[in-house]
Amino acid sequence: MSRKPLRVGMIGYGFMGRAHSNAYKQVGQFFPSEHQVVLKAACARNADLVKPFAEQWGYESVETDWRKLVERKDIDVVDICTPNNLHKEIALAAAAAGKMILCEKPLAMNAAEGQVMVDAVEKAKVANMVWYNYRRIPAVSLAKKLIEEGRLGKIFHYRAKFLQDWTIKSDLPQGGQGLWRLDAAAAGSGVSGDLLAHCIDTAIWLNGRLDTVCCMTETFVKERMHTLTGKVEKVEIDDACIFMGKFANGSLANFESTRYARGHKAQYTFEINGEDMSISWDLHDLHRLQIFDYKTESKLRAWSSIHVTDNGGEHPYMDKWWVPGLAVGYDTSFTHQVADFIKGLETGTPQGPTFRDALETQQILDAILDSAKSQKWVTVAK
Repeated sequence: MSRKPLRVGMIGYGFMGRAHSNAYKQVGQFFPSEHQVVLKAACARNADLVKPFAEQWGYESVETDWRKLVERKDIDVVDICTPNNLHKEIALAAAAAGKMILCEKPLAMNAAEGQVMVDAVEKAKVANMVWYNYRRIPAVSLAKKLIEEGRLGKIFHYRAKFLQDWTIKSDLPQGGQGLWRLDAAAAGSGVSGDLLAHCIDTAIWLNGRLDTVCCMTETFVKERMHTLTGKVEKVEIDDACIFMGKFANGSLANFESTRYARGHKAQYTFEINGEDMSISWDLHDLHRLQIFDYKTESKLRAWSSIHVTDNGGEHPYMDKWWVPGLAVGYDTSFTHQVADFIKGLETGTPQGPTFRDALETQQILDAILDSAKSQKWVTVAK
């Protein structure tokens, strides 16, 4: 079967660059479609670093200026894997060039930038998506299905946390390659935009619009050496963020993220309590969705652990993988995202989260940081 090439140009080569590249290479093997992904070009400022990356992952060519990559006629999709402060400029140029765009999260530095990006892709009518990959973990997708089927009944509570511990050392510098997430000029925010953005995207996908928030943040280490200037400079990102809120459906929200939780590398969990059912999920046991179904006969009523690999054909995405009982991993969530993006191209129905979907998360991020600064409740922009 002759397949239409989907020629990818990736800007960036770090952790997410590897995750995305792996997904591009896997998707055609497990999710055959009318399109064949072609890794056309990898781009980064440092040629000595991007060349080995391109060779390892099978990119056909290398660029050191993202503008040249965007202008190339042999590129269909621009994948933005850069620090957050570059998302807007690259996305606007890519949209103007008529390129499809996949952008790392969060969408932008703030909602105002995000709105400009949404306007640009919608004016250009180019396909677009933001890499909120946790939606595509089969157990999380199963949670979505249960909610849509009304199994939980009226929802009362949504709580989530994302905990790490890698910035505790006070002598860890900020800025530059690998540490740009500690530099507000590159990241825009700290754990709120880096970690809670994932939690928020999942929450509004599962539970609907978040209307009001009240937030507290803390920066535990106030100054760090900046790798680019060699000077000790003020740290302006949030090291920890806790907020509560209320969803449009009346349920209450409780979110927490920090990089100062010793012993946690990437503990992302959520729990949703409804009138008829509660469900919970933990990234450390990503194949399992924990369910308490109140409608179960009373003597059998208890928390159940649903392992999504056990009934391969019945759970989201699992019919494309192995025989029942054999696991898939974190990396497959990215493969699922590419598969859904391609599905959107072929069906004409865009698959989320689009830039417009991700703008809602950006508006919530703005609201929680505004709340932390004002120490007041804030209404999320619509």
